[in-house]
Amino acid sequence: MSTRVTVKMEQCIDYASLRMSQKTFERIRTFIQGEVGIKLPPVKKTMLQARLQKRLRALGMTSFEDYCDYVFKEGGQRERIHMIDVITTNKTDFFREPAHYDHLLQTALPALEQKSAIGAGRPLKLWSAGCSTGEEPYTLAMLLQDRIDQSGGWTYQILATDISTRVLELAKTAIYPEARTKPIPMVLKKKYLLRSKDPKRQEVRVGRALREHVHFMRVNFMDERLGVRELFQVIFCRNVIIYFDQATQRAMISKLIKQLHPGGFLYLGHSETLHGLDLPLIPVAPTVYQKPIRGGRSI
Repeated sequence: MSTRVTVKMEQCIDYASLRMSQKTFERIRTFIQGEVGIKLPPVKKTMLQARLQKRLRALGMTSFEDYCDYVFKEGGQRERIHMIDVITTNKTDFFREPAHYDHLLQTALPALEQKSAIGAGRPLKLWSAGCSTGEEPYTLAMLLQDRIDQSGGWTYQILATDISTRVLELAKTAIYPEARTKPIPMVLKKKYLLRSKDPKRQEVRVGRALREHVHFMRVNFMDERLGVRELFQVIFCRNVIIYFDQATQRAMISKLIKQLHPGGFLYLGHSETLHGLDLPLIPVAPTVYQKPIRGGRSI
């Protein structure tokens, strides 16, 4: 006895061939700039179209216009978060722009120690703002833990934030392809990274001792209240403001300054500058700034 199987053929959609109208592009880029501060010039239309095709596919939609209507109608908040995740750029590496880590270890930490800003029950608090998939905060954790292992005297807490829920979930796992760890010095790899028990996976995980010092949360710098309450002695906000216009840059950095202890240090990306923003910060090294203490001085 044979059984006849009937297969329902679903409509096959060539998502790569779908095109976004200029009206829809303008609608989305206006929302993105207002919601997360990122400017999408006209040349980014093709990029936006390509990145959103996966969302159309996931939702079974056949046009960008239908998708746009769905995103902006009441109840579309969850999909707006997905759209932001797809659009935002997340590029990072372990020990990226290493001069900043040298400055932190050789200049910032000794200055903070000398002024008793850390130690004696006062932990060093750092904020990795725009942490992406976690390489930056875990790099900081390795360096700080190594320093404490050698000299002791204080402890640390790292807040790691990003606008993208997708990359935050990856960062929380602390699991990375082994090839991504090449910039990490071997001595730190041996101390703080764990190899997968399955050699075929070629993955490593940051050890629990470091993970316990890092807390992740979603933060949108366009929100009036960021949800970040504590003050920090060190803030890394690198390769974030490069995507914003000058007015948005000033507003965003002003929020970070409020969360920075007097005498604390702010690190920007090497291609970023605060020139012309008229902010209460003192440049102390290339793309490194310090919040003045009383009397307008730095530590």
